[in-house]
Amino acid sequence: MRGGEDTDTERTLLQQIRDKEQELGSRIEGAREKADAMIAAAQSEADDLVCTAESMAKTSAEKVYWTERGRTETEITELKRAAELDTAAAIARAEKNVPAAADAIVRYVTGEH
Repeated sequence: MRGGEDTDTERTLLQQIRDKEQELGSRIEGAREKADAMIAAAQSEADDLVCTAESMAKTSAEKVYWTERGRTETEITELKRAAELDTAAAIARAEKNVPAAADAIVRYVTGEH
C-alpha cells in the first residue's frame, strides 16, 4: 500500500501545482484585462484632451484674430483721417497761393517783372 500512497501524494502535489498554475493564469489574465482597460481609458482621455486643446487653440486664435483685426481697422481709420486732414491743409495752402501765383503768371506773361 505504500506505493499507492506515494502515487496519491504525487497526484495531490501535481494537482496542487496545476491548481496554482491555473490560479496564476487567471490572475495574469485578469491583470492583462485590467491593463488593457486602463490603456483604452488612457487613449480615450488623451483623445479628449487633444480635442479640448484643439478647441481651445482655435478659440484663442480667433480671439487674437478679431482683436488684431479691430486694432488694424482702428489704425486704418486713424490713418485715413490723418490723410484727409493733410489733404485739406494742402488744399487750403494751395488756395491761399492761387491769387499770388496767378498774379505772378500774369506779370510774367505781360512782361511786368
